[in-house]
Parts: sequence; structure tokens; C-alpha cells
Amino acid sequence: MPLATPFNQPSKKSLKRYLRRFIFLSSFLLILFGLLSQPRFLFSTAAYLFPGALYAVEPPADSDQQPQKIVALTIDDGPSDTTPEILTVLERHGVNATFFNISDYLPGHEQTVQQAASQGHELGNHLTADIPSIRLSAEAFEADLLAAEAAVLPLLPEENATLRWLRPGMGFYNTEMVRIAQRHGYQLVLGSNFPYDTHIPSSRFAIAFILKTIQPGDIIVLHDDDEGRGDRTLSTLKTILPALQKRGYTITTLSELTAE
Repeated sequence: MPLATPFNQPSKKSLKRYLRRFIFLSSFLLILFGLLSQPRFLFSTAAYLFPGALYAVEPPADSDQQPQKIVALTIDDGPSDTTPEILTVLERHGVNATFFNISDYLPGHEQTVQQAASQGHELGNHLTADIPSIRLSAEAFEADLLAAEAAVLPLLPEENATLRWLRPGMGFYNTEMVRIAQRHGYQLVLGSNFPYDTHIPSSRFAIAFILKTIQPGDIIVLHDDDEGRGDRTLSTLKTILPALQKRGYTITTLSELTAE
């Protein structure tokens, strides 16, 4: 008859099971923390493992040897009926942004795009449709890039009729896409401050996220459309622009952020 014990001791199998659960939960929480806080090292790692895309920059130091407080504002998936209001808010605060419009959305919004260019905003290439670019063949991706370019360029002033930046649909890319982009004079760009506004329909969350995590050299990613995201971006900008400027930040285009 086995001796009685004051309490049941777990078996080796149970200990291994608890350890696996602990490791899984710890890993999950670490990944979740990384996604929510978006530390800069994550983007540095991504850029090292998958070269060719710009996530953020290291701005030059100011007179106090601190990084200059400059960030780029990018707005995807327009133009929409909300874009003119977004332009008004940007003008009110003296901010220029880089707009990654989808060329299929241009018809009916041509004047809005021209207004953006005339106000000093920058236009990028976001291809023809809101689909994962990485699913396209190399030939289809190149054709899509050129089709979007052909739709956007006529809307730019003649002295500035060029596109420099490319943002792939859904943010995924591969080396072949980078190669094609570079061959046509583009720099592929993603971002480093994304408040999940495509998944979390809350302007309050976006505001809190950006103001909590912003760093000099960040590339902010927000979204426009006629399905509510444009309205949320409008509300977000009304709060974050004066708040960031009060902190001493300059908010500008990608080309200005990366200018030497």
C-alpha cells in the first residue's frame, strides 16, 4: 500500500504539459506586446530579413544631439468623399502628407487629387485595387503598377509629374516585387506606426496608439475610404496633428522625411 502524501505531486508528464502551456502563453503575450507597441527593432529586423522596403528612418540629431522630431504621414486607399475634409484639416495645421491612392477609385475624384497635389501633398502608387499584391505573378504585379501610374500621372502638375513611392496592397512583398519597383524608379515603403485602423474601428484607439508610440523618424499609416475609415482618419487627424506639433514634431511627406 503506497504511503500517503500531504498533497498530490504532479507527474513529469503534467510538468511538461504545464511548461509547454507557459512557453506558448509567454510567446503569445510577447508577440501581442510587440504588435501593440511596435518597437523599432521589429522593423529593423524585418528590413534585415526582407530587404528592399522602407519602414522608418533615423533622423539627424538636433543641436542637443537628440533625434530631430520629424515624422511622415501617409494615407492609403483614397480618394474618397472624405478626402477634401482631410485636406482641409491638413491645411489648417500646415501639414503635408503622402497619399497612396488606389487608381480604381480615381474616377469622380480627379479634382480632389489635383487639389492635394496643388497644396503640396505627395502622391504615391498604391496600385489599382485593394488586394494583396503579393498574390500577383511578377508579370501581373508589374502591369498593375504601370496601370496605376498611368492613371495618376496625368493628374499631377507637369513640373512634378513623377511618382517615387510604392506601397504594396495589404503590405506584403517579396524580392521580385522590390526588383520590379526599383526598375521603374520606385522605393517600396511600408511604415512603422500603424494603429490597426483597418481592423479596429475606433478613432479613439488610433489617437491613443499614435500618441503613445510615436518616435522620431516614424512613418505613420492611416487609411481613407467611403466605408468609415476616412471619417475615422479625419477625426484622428484633428486630434493628433495639434498634439504632435505641441510636442515639437514636424509632420511631413515621405520625400521630406528622407531628404538628406
